[in-house]
Amino acid sequence: MSTLRFGALLLVGVSAVAQADFFSDSHATFETRNVYFNRDFRDGPQQSKRDEWAQGLMLKFASGYTPGVVGFGVDMLGMVGVRLDSSPDRTGSGLLPVRSDGRAAAQYGKLGVTGKIKVASTELKVGSLIPALPTLRPNDGMILPQSFQGALVTSQALADTLVTAGQLRQAKARNDTSYEDITLNNKNNRFTRNAPGDHLSLGGFDRTFGKQLTFSYHYAQLSDVYSQHFAGVVATQPLGTGKLSADMRFFSSTDQGAARGGPIDNRAFSGMFGYGVGAQAFSVGYQRMAGRSAFPYVEGSDAYLVNFSQIGDFAEAHERSWQARYDLNFDRLGVPGLTFMSRYISGSEAQVGAAQGQEWERDTEVKYVIQSGTFKNLALRVRDATYRSSFSRDADEVRVLITYTQALW
Repeated sequence: MSTLRFGALLLVGVSAVAQADFFSDSHATFETRNVYFNRDFRDGPQQSKRDEWAQGLMLKFASGYTPGVVGFGVDMLGMVGVRLDSSPDRTGSGLLPVRSDGRAAAQYGKLGVTGKIKVASTELKVGSLIPALPTLRPNDGMILPQSFQGALVTSQALADTLVTAGQLRQAKARNDTSYEDITLNNKNNRFTRNAPGDHLSLGGFDRTFGKQLTFSYHYAQLSDVYSQHFAGVVATQPLGTGKLSADMRFFSSTDQGAARGGPIDNRAFSGMFGYGVGAQAFSVGYQRMAGRSAFPYVEGSDAYLVNFSQIGDFAEAHERSWQARYDLNFDRLGVPGLTFMSRYISGSEAQVGAAQGQEWERDTEVKYVIQSGTFKNLALRVRDATYRSSFSRDADEVRVLITYTQALW
């Protein structure tokens, strides 16, 4: 049964009294994203740069639930992307679809519909999904988000524990209008191909212990491609006038079934440790790839690694990388809404083919959010990155994002 038909049946089957709760507990928001993207490649004979400007519009609706032991509802997400500037020699930014003639589409749109059922503290969603899990983090850094088609159950029946399980069958890229197979990310040709899986199975839990400690375990299997276990700990501890923080993540991944992407054998450890005091925070991170292959994750998504950055992921086979990061919140300095971040990441011993390589990246970000008045929540964000590598193309990148979200009801 299609998602649209499922959502329609939910609506039709609701009584007049039930519809009152269905709509009275609903809410809707309108979001606009204006993004300019410029990536200037510093070497190589291929396309010299990706340079595009686009506008994204999103209308989100989330219903309440019908009354009774079993509650029914529906969520909808309408999305439109509009080209503001592009040319055939500058496409590929990820903002816009590229047509067969090499030009970016003038506009594109898509609709996501999700039927939902709730019993006590357990909820089932079927249809268009944008989950946020360690084993799958859809990319949401451009004008429109990546989404998936499938079913996902979440439950908080156990105290201080969130349990998640589901199965996804198709993916829709952030700059595409149709669903395709879920595939393996094959950056730098680190695997044999962008291997497709028939489905992606997910499961896991997150357990909190007070306000200062969270333990997580999650599992994912992209059928006939790879299986993956994740364990993570996030902790904070007051120290003096500031606070210590730790974020430790471990993945163990192997090829699965027919191994359509080739042999996969990876164990990835990454950790970020920081100390924040007043308006400032200082952090250091370390990431290491063990095993015979690079780190596997779903194409188009963000790898849940502490050194996954604006351009690089530092996840080649055998690679070791470290990070130094500085954050400044100007709220404490009398300028609420203004934040600054700068980080440097260096990777070495990356096994790419028969050779070892090195890479480094420097990122800087400034963001300002208007705090009050007519344009409250209007945000301006500038992201700058410099990337250098012995095995991938060097690049300088700038992204300018202007976003605004308005609650409609």
